Amino acid sequence: METTTKANPVESSAVYPLGSRVNERGHLEVGGCDVVELAAEFGTPAYVYVEDDMRARARAYKDAFAARTDDYEILFASKAAPFTAAYRVFAEEGLSVDVASGGELHMALRAGFPPERIYLHGNNKTDAELRYAVEAGVGHIICDSFDEIRRLDAMLDRPQDVLIRVTPGIKADTHSYIQTGQLDSKFGFGLEDGLAAKAVEEVRASRHLRLVGLHAHIGSQIFELEPYVRAIEALGTLADAEIRLLNVGGGLGIAYTAEDSPPSIETYVDVKVAGVRRVFEGRVPRILIEPGRSLVGNAGLTLYTVGTLKEIPGVRTYVAVDGGMSDNLRPMLYGARYEALIANRANAPADTLVTVAGMHCESSDMIVRDARVAAPRLGDVLVTPATGAYGYAMASNYNGVPRPPVIFVKDGDARVVVRRETWDDLVARDVE
Repeated sequence: METTTKANPVESSAVYPLGSRVNERGHLEVGGCDVVELAAEFGTPAYVYVEDDMRARARAYKDAFAARTDDYEILFASKAAPFTAAYRVFAEEGLSVDVASGGELHMALRAGFPPERIYLHGNNKTDAELRYAVEAGVGHIICDSFDEIRRLDAMLDRPQDVLIRVTPGIKADTHSYIQTGQLDSKFGFGLEDGLAAKAVEEVRASRHLRLVGLHAHIGSQIFELEPYVRAIEALGTLADAEIRLLNVGGGLGIAYTAEDSPPSIETYVDVKVAGVRRVFEGRVPRILIEPGRSLVGNAGLTLYTVGTLKEIPGVRTYVAVDGGMSDNLRPMLYGARYEALIANRANAPADTLVTVAGMHCESSDMIVRDARVAAPRLGDVLVTPATGAYGYAMASNYNGVPRPPVIFVKDGDARVVVRRETWDDLVARDVE
């Protein structure tokens, strides 16, 4: 019988959920639950989240801010994990929420977020979405275009607090698809070309909109903190005494592999608080941040079953699993890297180089290229950690594959918070 050792890489890894271990059976255990047993009970593929991990990260953000300032607000960037149970966890933890569509707004309200703690984003909000936000009493709307400013003002018969989204002209060191702060961006109003200043003037000249803050977001999965300081400095050139909220975005990166070393939450918060204080001196506004990935990414992992082994001599060995790009699009979209582990032999040496392939009819459907795992066998439970952000959010029914369930685990108990789709679900909206 394999036994757990202190040196086991799972237990010391920042990639896996807090408290993960290899149990006495040699199986991966998260949230007190044996992953192999979870696979047997709920099937695969499946998204598994450790609830205590999510709550711990929310509290780490709150503690980091509380040690540095008493005027702050933490927004859950819900596009990272847009399902009701996640919204509910962060509502219970006292966070506010960033929503980017009418659907995300609907889930946030259903989960119990007070409307005044909701911030509505989006670069092309429809009239229906704006009207829904107004009727629900959403606290803040982030204006992203001149058309939106005019449409929103025209539908109001009461004051509405808004922020202006500013494009600060800063290119973060991350994948080009998740850079958002450079001048050539579909988001916000440019600072260098004067459009942000013009947007401020237009909001202040409107009948019902009250400009209370500025917002800037430079990208996602960022490890270098210096660009955040430059973004704060850029906002400082536009802000005046009437600006009482400063949303300095999110974007803190996480560890997807053992080689990743992202800054700590404490360091990230310290840089932002110190930057705002230095730039704004005696008129420091409330500081807002909007973490998403760093709240949920490492709290989640995806379970698969190995269905096919295909060795191409002198080339590579493919390990095909019962999921792929329909449940995790990031490797195909961004070239994102993940680790893999044979969960039912989690203590076995990772001595076999394989490529973990998905089941879809696309050559690009590769979940992990060149992963080292224990020698795989048919029926193994294979997990990819750090899939708590944007896996569920980007899931699709490509090839007619039903989307996986979401399972919450805590103190040895597991519960379904989003059920698995069925084949009947695939045709439920058909009109005969």
